[in-house]
Amino acid sequence: MAPVRPFSHVGRDGRARMVDVTGKAPTLRRAVARCVVRARDGGRVPGGADEFAEAKVAGVQAAKSTGRLVPLCHPLPLDDVRLEIRRCDDGVEITAETTVVARTGVEMEALTACTVAALSLVGRGGPDRLFVDEVALWHKSGGRSGSWARSRPPESGR
Repeated sequence: MAPVRPFSHVGRDGRARMVDVTGKAPTLRRAVARCVVRARDGGRVPGGADEFAEAKVAGVQAAKSTGRLVPLCHPLPLDDVRLEIRRCDDGVEITAETTVVARTGVEMEALTACTVAALSLVGRGGPDRLFVDEVALWHKSGGRSGSWARSRPPESGR
């Protein structure tokens, strides 16, 4: 079993802190996150081109606001945010890709983008009928720690 790494946003005194990235060099960083919107009854998730376009805009706006929404997250000047929304066997899959040249990564921005895009669809279809499942980071690259990719799909929350 790999050793447990300490949380980066917890200081030696055990208190929450923003990570100091002053000494890091800006590098190209990329992250990909995915989630699925499913119907509670197993049926079809409602929505078409208009709803998917609205969800993409919501996701982009959310990615750009991550530094204001998530405590201790650095505000980043995002270079690109792309969302793909497609029907899958048991719902709607949302993939968000974020890119930046910065001193810190864009993982939280990708996760925020796909989650808020999903919430946009849930809001349209009814939170009593739809839910967001399998929110996960799938890939990240850039920075000191290099690249990482999820090796297998997350376990279904159903």
